[in-house]
Amino acid sequence: MKNFYKKYLNEDIHFDKMTFLGILCLVIVFSGMFGFLYEYIFYFFNWGMKTFYWRGGNFLPWINIYAYGALGIYFFTYRYRKSPWKVFLIGLTVCGLLEFLSGYVMYTFFDGWRCWDYNKEILNFGNIGGFVCLRSVTIFGLSGLLLIYGVLPGLYYLATKINKKIFLTVAFTLVTIILVDDLYNLIVVPLCHTKGAIEIYQKLGVPFMSFD
Repeated sequence: MKNFYKKYLNEDIHFDKMTFLGILCLVIVFSGMFGFLYEYIFYFFNWGMKTFYWRGGNFLPWINIYAYGALGIYFFTYRYRKSPWKVFLIGLTVCGLLEFLSGYVMYTFFDGWRCWDYNKEILNFGNIGGFVCLRSVTIFGLSGLLLIYGVLPGLYYLATKINKKIFLTVAFTLVTIILVDDLYNLIVVPLCHTKGAIEIYQKLGVPFMSFD
């Protein structure tokens, strides 16, 4: 593993298209789950350390914007993996822009809808309109380091050691489950007026926090 890690840092490890797609699928799964865990813990402290709140709009513990951010980090920083500072700063910038633009578009074009509001949170220094703050982008930069120097080499290593069919089956199955959940709650629920994760969890008494 040590030798493989050195190879990962110093050489471009090439995979066939399907295996590479499988790696990206697992990045999507793990990063979205990481985002859920981060927010699950953060908002526990933010709201007085009394209750853990379910975050995101899915049945599963996964938040989509973190997955998009992780893909952005990967494509913009992988080539700079020999320089942790570049990975940190680029990841911080890419995800900060994604967060600001996502929050601004939702608020501007969807009648003031917010999925987060840094005006109401602790440690919100550098807050811009409630859409982004210094703490959030710092976390994104640190998460970029975790992705590039922890998660990604681990996935690369697994892709070279596990049977290809097994690796792809696991990767595609997991991402399919996650994305079906996400698309159902994001598209089907508002279009067909069916019951989504938020409504069902609230009826079940699960503490669910939103800002809208």
